Amino acid sequence: MPRADLAALSVFATVAERCSFRAAARELGLSPSAVSHAVSALEARLGVRLLARTTRSVAPTEAGRALLRELQPALAGIDAAVGQAMESGANPSGLLRITVPRSVVEVLIMPRLGDFVRAYPGIAVEFHAENGLIDIVAQGFDAGLRFGESLNSEMIAVPFGPRQQRLVAIGAPSLLAERPPPRHPRDLVDHPCLAMRLTSGALYAWEMEKDGEAIDVAVTGPLIFNDNRLILAAVIQGLGFGFILEGLAAPAIERGEIVRIMEDWCPIFPGFFLYYPSRRQMRPALRAFIDFFSEAAKPSSERGLA
Repeated sequence: MPRADLAALSVFATVAERCSFRAAARELGLSPSAVSHAVSALEARLGVRLLARTTRSVAPTEAGRALLRELQPALAGIDAAVGQAMESGANPSGLLRITVPRSVVEVLIMPRLGDFVRAYPGIAVEFHAENGLIDIVAQGFDAGLRFGESLNSEMIAVPFGPRQQRLVAIGAPSLLAERPPPRHPRDLVDHPCLAMRLTSGALYAWEMEKDGEAIDVAVTGPLIFNDNRLILAAVIQGLGFGFILEGLAAPAIERGEIVRIMEDWCPIFPGFFLYYPSRRQMRPALRAFIDFFSEAAKPSSERGLA
């Protein structure tokens, strides 16, 4: 296929992803008629219908979906190559798009984000707070941040932040004044607990462990959230016990608003990993982001020693 068709393929992919000629035209800075003509001309050259059109909707045909699956990583690779060429100067620059769990942004990134912005004024970072796993290639992200156990073999993963993390069980002093504190995970069935709804739709079972004994606790209680910050706020009000990331709970613990419970049942686990596609060369902006936050996570005695 001639190189000139690359532009038409990009137009088709944008229409297919947005399911709209007008939305694609706005994104591409073209007129709707120009977008429609480009797709029609591509279909004529290929001899196959790529988009099913009605007066109300636009959707890829089976052939269009098959082509789109192959195009998305290829076009993402082209975008990355262009971005890398633009960033090849001394100072990393450009837009960096990263998907991260909501609570991790606050615990691992926000405390140092101002320093990063000042150190790399040419880099613009877009954070997409999303607890569920998404296809970072298909959705145009440079990287994602998740637990290492959540990643697949097609991704390159590098440690991000402290090498160890912990989920902590917490409660408000007012709640503990009303009842004896739980000593064992089995005791939680007799206490109000705040549940976490995962993106999959399932409720998170508290993963607790002591001396090699692992117990997953299906907690019950008056409230269910899909955000750890809301769980923390409810715990502070004495509405139930919670189980959240230690870094998120630490300020409230220090202020005496909440206390730890069952500390010996809250195990340490490997920290978070920033991941990106193995087939894509790392952009200088992403390299700068990883190096900056990895250096910040080191003990002061180790910084600068590599």
